[in-house]
Amino acid sequence: AFLAQSMKETIKYNACDENNWDLVDGKYYAISNACGQLGQSYQDYHCPPDEKHMECPVDRNMEITAVTHATWYGAPGPLYCGPKKNPEDFTGFWDYMYECNNPWATPPETCDVYPNQKAGRYDNTVKIANVAGRTDVEGCCWWGRGVIQTTGVCNFGKLNYHLGKRAASEGREAVYPEIDFCKNPEVICSSPKYAELKWIAGLFYWMESVQSYNVRGWNYLKQLHAFVDGGYSDPSFIDAVSGIVNRGCHDPVSVYIYSRSIS
Repeated sequence: AFLAQSMKETIKYNACDENNWDLVDGKYYAISNACGQLGQSYQDYHCPPDEKHMECPVDRNMEITAVTHATWYGAPGPLYCGPKKNPEDFTGFWDYMYECNNPWATPPETCDVYPNQKAGRYDNTVKIANVAGRTDVEGCCWWGRGVIQTTGVCNFGKLNYHLGKRAASEGREAVYPEIDFCKNPEVICSSPKYAELKWIAGLFYWMESVQSYNVRGWNYLKQLHAFVDGGYSDPSFIDAVSGIVNRGCHDPVSVYIYSRSIS
């Protein structure tokens, strides 16, 4: 089940970082999708009260650029986060229709955002909000990373608390004592020394949050048995597991967004 989820999330896209894929109003890939896609806010993915002490603080001055991204013709460039330089600063969108390879222009133009780019550019001349209404990327460094897209301040905090620098600094055994997942969540995708982190992060989340999931009568292990006994034919199980991985709950996206809007 873990490998199947990994295939669905990232392997088939050859991705580690979350791609910018949420097309706003059918035409804009908002740069602020780094903050969250489908109306989500990754920096507000808090831990439950009994685990609140584990989560990462949001550093609004943190600056990170993803190392992977989609690669189709005109595909959006990598997600990035960073502070506003001025209170009125805003972010725009990725213009996937822009023909950047234009040597006849004055001055000549080239596609230089990422290797082998064929078209597109960041356009910050107009303010474009993501579905949740964000028009900046301040504190928005918590997009998905790794084989099942570890996302949000709670999940990165748990990695740090159990496996990273915080565990070591508080006297617990740590597999990666020199890595602070809260100060550098991108290490999951960018570290040549610890290339296995994209798998470690996914396995940790799967064991800690998916296999043990039992909320409002939806029990992962029972549902897994039912899925197998039913001949692997019920797609709702796959959708529910994707919800647990990406949003922390098994509810469909529409139910999740509605519940957050009234909470």
